[in-house]
Amino acid sequence: MSKSTLEDRLRRPEETAARNTRALVVGPYLSGRRGEDLKRSRSPEARFDEAVGLAKAIDLTIAGAELVNLSEVRPSTYLGKGKVDEIAAKAKELDIGLVVMDCALSPVQQRNLEKAFSAKVIDRTGLILEIFGRRARTREGALQVELAHLAYQKSRLVRSWTHLERQRGGFGFLGGPGETQIETDRRLIQERMIRIERELDSVKRTRALHRASRSDVPYPVVALVGYTNAGKSTLFNRLTQSRVLAEDMLFATLDPTMRALELPHGGAVILSDTVGFISDLPTMLISAFRATLEEVLAADVILHVRDISHADSEAQSADVAAILAELGVSPSAGKVIEVWNKLDRLDEDRRDALRAARNGHAGEPIAVSALTGEGLDLLLMAIEERLAAGRALIDLDIDSADGQGLHWLYENTEVMSRRPAEDGRIHLRLRVAPDKMARVARRFPNFAQA
Repeated sequence: MSKSTLEDRLRRPEETAARNTRALVVGPYLSGRRGEDLKRSRSPEARFDEAVGLAKAIDLTIAGAELVNLSEVRPSTYLGKGKVDEIAAKAKELDIGLVVMDCALSPVQQRNLEKAFSAKVIDRTGLILEIFGRRARTREGALQVELAHLAYQKSRLVRSWTHLERQRGGFGFLGGPGETQIETDRRLIQERMIRIERELDSVKRTRALHRASRSDVPYPVVALVGYTNAGKSTLFNRLTQSRVLAEDMLFATLDPTMRALELPHGGAVILSDTVGFISDLPTMLISAFRATLEEVLAADVILHVRDISHADSEAQSADVAAILAELGVSPSAGKVIEVWNKLDRLDEDRRDALRAARNGHAGEPIAVSALTGEGLDLLLMAIEERLAAGRALIDLDIDSADGQGLHWLYENTEVMSRRPAEDGRIHLRLRVAPDKMARVARRFPNFAQA
């Protein structure tokens, strides 16, 4: 039995449990936010639609959904008493087993709402953790999700959503005789977190070695980042002719994927697809996935992919910029290229306006459709131009019999063009990274600046 088939079989019980769970999604949002840029603040309706999409991402049966405008947050139940009673009546009427609250609940608020609703309650953080747990395919991804899940549990010292927990993940085996449950939970959670962190440290060292080995050959890394469902995986597949999972679904991609990509003038790069970002991404998830996201930090070029057709594209962009800043990447850094994706979803007038706005100027967003391929030639040229910044362009004639030297140049420089010279030699135009220039000059002192 293949590994993927085994994983699918292991996931079936929890998927069945999710489909058999009647869920009520509640979007409680404070009205009249102060001091926010309205263009970049997400509308309650858009936030609510996203919350419903998150719940659907793990196959829950959505029996009802309700958007709630709040004037203030109540310390004990988050919602006002009247609204709690109203939702409790609705939960009973619809036979609700799970209430999804699109907010961050304290342990006290969660327990009080569970008593009031007579149903399990999960907040936004818990829901995102459950989605990440479902999407993880690699051992590293599973460890990262488990670490974040345990950090979440430790902050509450209670088990969350036990009827949907994976029996293979270790989340549901806390407790034992001889100690109170809360003491046992605290001790075992901490011990497991320490073991996972050690394993992830090993992963981090392995990744560092892989990056070091890649730095020995001229393959720059281009990383895709962006809001979840912005079309990163579709763009990745279109550029590399791969078949990475790409669906109209939140967090379709969790584990990073890398493929080689050839640029217009023959140079090669490594393209990396990464996990999507989302507003209010749990802090423990950012921390747990830092080893994976270090691929973004080490990238030579970062493509910030935006769904330009989305009504909240500006707000999504601000959320991505905030997470990048937390990772130590400035959105205005010279290695970030903004990619406006999903042109195919716009009407002709808006598409023409976007094309006219770009005009091919360096540093401006590149408008593309990963689905149809429109604009990808401009994107590849922009990547090439960004990589060329700071790299020397040189001309070199080499003896056609010097196969070893020619091989060395292909391994250590970017060969932009190659043609026979008049004297039977080979004329090369090369692009050389600053850290390789001295080695090229020592080995081929007869080069000339292009």
